[in-house]
Amino acid sequence: MAQKRYLFTPGPTPVPPEVLAVLSQPIVHHRGADFRPVYEQCLARLKDICRTSSDVLLFTASGTGAMESAVANLCSPGNRVLVVSAGAFGERWIEIAERYGCDVAALRYEWGEIPRAEDVAARLTELGDARAVFLTHSETSTGVVCDLRAIASAIRPSGAHVVVDAVSSLGAVPLEMDAWGIDVVCSGSQKALMTPPGLAFAAVSEAVWEPEGRASSPRYYFDWERTRKAQDILDAPFTPAVSLVAALNVALGMLLDEGLGAVFDRHVRLGRACRAGIKALQLELFSPDDDSSAVVTAARTPAGINAAELVSLLSERLGVQLAGGHGPLKQTVFRIGHIGYYDIFDIVTSLAAVELGLKQLGAHVEPGAAVARALEAFEGVPV
Repeated sequence: MAQKRYLFTPGPTPVPPEVLAVLSQPIVHHRGADFRPVYEQCLARLKDICRTSSDVLLFTASGTGAMESAVANLCSPGNRVLVVSAGAFGERWIEIAERYGCDVAALRYEWGEIPRAEDVAARLTELGDARAVFLTHSETSTGVVCDLRAIASAIRPSGAHVVVDAVSSLGAVPLEMDAWGIDVVCSGSQKALMTPPGLAFAAVSEAVWEPEGRASSPRYYFDWERTRKAQDILDAPFTPAVSLVAALNVALGMLLDEGLGAVFDRHVRLGRACRAGIKALQLELFSPDDDSSAVVTAARTPAGINAAELVSLLSERLGVQLAGGHGPLKQTVFRIGHIGYYDIFDIVTSLAAVELGLKQLGAHVEPGAAVARALEAFEGVPV
């Protein structure tokens, strides 16, 4: 029998059967009558997920494409921007902005540290002016989810655009674009939105469309104005991934039918269960030990055990795919994702696999403790 595979990464994430089924349907023309109603409904549902009345621009790309589009459309070469970085994806903002010739000021934290609104406000005052502030809502490399509402509030008096990488947070934890005064939300299909990789979106506030908001950076495929004009007539400037759009539409419908409040609560409970199981294995959490850690749980391996080796062993021998650490955390940290199409039995399976893997690598763990603690934490009652 072929080995069964289990996916427990924070992206790509498992895709529900209902969504996969749509991908098996015949291809339709992107300017035909079959596609337009699906396209229209998907764009409307994206607004609901982003909690905005503004346009959500859809691209065939990964989430990083949406991030690049934000820099290209908001910034001209030489514009000063502030990037708040506390991990691998904060550093990605820096790399993109530098490639577009921005004058980049970085507010860097240690990986695993939580950015603070007062620090951002102070740095903006020190800079004197900034065209935009680029933030990472959920730093997937560390498991940290920042207080986006507080940070956005601290930025607004400066007049800088608030631009957010919400690739792993959108649909997993609360994000109120309009209510929190966020100008741009960038995300992708392959994480909490339960769809295969390949779609990116940028929700863009009305303030960004003002004439003085135009930037001179070169752009073509990711030109927001071109995309907006096409979407206004339910068209696309370039051929979209029609099957993925149809699949995303079904996935968004599932999330909205569940109710965003219930979705967020489920992710909180899954995070509690995962953290409880990790601690029962006598492992040290790298991500915060609180309900903000609802996207991914990051943990340190015991002394003498290489995290990359653990991740490789679980994949090759057990068919269980966890995520390794990024950059300086590669040898010491592994991550378990729990956003999107996950339930408590997925968490239990991932923890049982970690227990087996640690045993095989020579660590001492209490058999079954992680599973029992996880179930108890998820239900909120002793097992």
